[in-house]
Amino acid sequence: MKNHLKDQASPYLLQHAKHPVDWYPWCEEAFERAKKEGKPIFLSIGYSTCHWCHVMAHESFQDEEVASVLNQHFIAIKVDKEERPDIDSVYMSVCFLLTGSGGWPASIFLTPEQKPFFAGTYFPKRSAYGRIGFLDLLRAINKKWEQDRESLEQSAEEVTCQLQADAKRFQCKEGIDLAKQALIQFRQSFDEVYGGFGAAPKFPMPHNLMFLMEYHQVRKEKYALVMAEKTLVQMYRGGLYDHIGYGFSRYSTDDMFLVPHFEKMLYDNAMLLMAYTKAFHVTGKALYQRIAEQTAQYIEREMTAPEGGFYSAQDADSEGVEGKYYVFDYEEVKQVLGEQEGERFCQTYHLTPEGNFEGKNIPNLLQGTSKEISNKILENLYQYRKNRNKLHLDDKILTAWNGLMIGAFSYMYQVFEIEKYKVLAERAWKFLAQQIGTEELFVSWRQGRKQGRGFLDDYAFLAFGLLELYRATLEETYLEHSIYYCKRGIALFEDSKEGGFYLYGQKNEPLIARPKETYDGALPSGNSVMAYTMVKLWQITGDTEWEIFVVRQMEFLSAAAQEYPAGRCFYLLAELAIENPPEHIVCVLKEEADLKKLVTKQKEGADILVLREGTSTYPLLEDKSTLYICREKSCLPPVNV
Repeated sequence: MKNHLKDQASPYLLQHAKHPVDWYPWCEEAFERAKKEGKPIFLSIGYSTCHWCHVMAHESFQDEEVASVLNQHFIAIKVDKEERPDIDSVYMSVCFLLTGSGGWPASIFLTPEQKPFFAGTYFPKRSAYGRIGFLDLLRAINKKWEQDRESLEQSAEEVTCQLQADAKRFQCKEGIDLAKQALIQFRQSFDEVYGGFGAAPKFPMPHNLMFLMEYHQVRKEKYALVMAEKTLVQMYRGGLYDHIGYGFSRYSTDDMFLVPHFEKMLYDNAMLLMAYTKAFHVTGKALYQRIAEQTAQYIEREMTAPEGGFYSAQDADSEGVEGKYYVFDYEEVKQVLGEQEGERFCQTYHLTPEGNFEGKNIPNLLQGTSKEISNKILENLYQYRKNRNKLHLDDKILTAWNGLMIGAFSYMYQVFEIEKYKVLAERAWKFLAQQIGTEELFVSWRQGRKQGRGFLDDYAFLAFGLLELYRATLEETYLEHSIYYCKRGIALFEDSKEGGFYLYGQKNEPLIARPKETYDGALPSGNSVMAYTMVKLWQITGDTEWEIFVVRQMEFLSAAAQEYPAGRCFYLLAELAIENPPEHIVCVLKEEADLKKLVTKQKEGADILVLREGTSTYPLLEDKSTLYICREKSCLPPVNV
């Protein structure tokens, strides 16, 4: 049987296009068929570099026995969570509501009206050890559907009502110092031995570390920096960091950051680039610059399309084995590098005959290092590894994640003044402008095809990235585009009655619930990024229109953050920016060459608005480039650059 995925653009959907399961993409045709035939829907949500998605696909979706039951009794729909974050958000909320946990693959059973009545994640094919298998689950749900469909529909109605009720407005309590409460929560969960917060699995959560460093700068709290630095150094020393090819994996499966879940995501590395660059900016320690530059090298050589956009992810698996691409045998390394250099490498990166991961070795520096390994040796091992196994690359280009990477490279250029980072950011923006669209955004691009109308994150993250590109270059066009996307985001997604922004807007497909995400998880929420970007636009432009938007959004998020302040760190960065506004400079430019003289002010964090001609408020002084500088609500006399 041929399923309905062969013409899709998503690499994840195409991975399932030859399965015996009669998959549909999320489409009206599937729901109409479910209604016509009176069948429930099996919804499977995942992404192309997801290890357990691969496992379930191999065990169940490629299996003729499972496919026969699915095809006979269900309508099967496959969704790429990265192309449809709206569907993922709604039904992952269902998963948490019904099971108390979530993850991918998400396995949801729906009525033909899209209302959920059962949810889970990965299921093995066969029942074992007290856990139901997928085949038995399908048969049980089919039996219940045929014998007591009414009770399942009633359950689905109740779940849907609960889902819609959860979208209520948060209640705000006055007088709570949310940033301080977040710091207290981080102190309580901080792992003083290995860094990070809480027990394994440990996720990088770079926006949390950025908040801690900013808190240290604004409020002079040393322990905030201690927690951030301990975590940043430990993540680098462990196997979470790829010491051969650079870049960071998704998360650590152990407390010490030794054994990662090996997939690499663009958004993790974008946010980590910002965190390590900020760490250098705050401390001046060369280690952080080296880590940032190596990670940037990884993005440039493995995750950048020839046209300039950035790819989405690399798989954890090679030849069906998780981590096979990244691990080494002790003797293998010596054969590749030679006895002397191989032994030197093994001692430095703690490779042993016994191994540290399933009999193999994950290179790491957790026990410290006494020997320097040359770049030539690392390059030799990198090339050997690259030819030894192949990694699946998810080569779709996502607008939101590209916005974050544009922001990351722009920030690196601001701090390190290395030209190629500006070039990488500008090329990516040029690509997005040409392929994704400049008026209305699309979610993704792959092989000449645009997919899906943009969601809140697409507008928020791209506005943020372009704002950082403006701050790096002081080119007005980037500021203008940042303002445009921010205002489009307001027009399309704002809840003008209750506050905040919906994930999907007026031009997106309506679903059974309309999420309004505020939690900063693996990625900061669109609401938090909108808040931060609007605060900075207000501070840079001085336009009081932004102040109105800022007050409304900060009020909404402050109420949401009271539930768990440490889970809203990107929003708290916006709070700290308001609490500690930077020096504000309006530069009326007469000579373009004078822009270079603002580099020092820019690196010190000043907000700079560049005007190409004088106004009645900001006239040129002596017909030369002029600076109007304000600090702490006090303005100095104008001076020439």
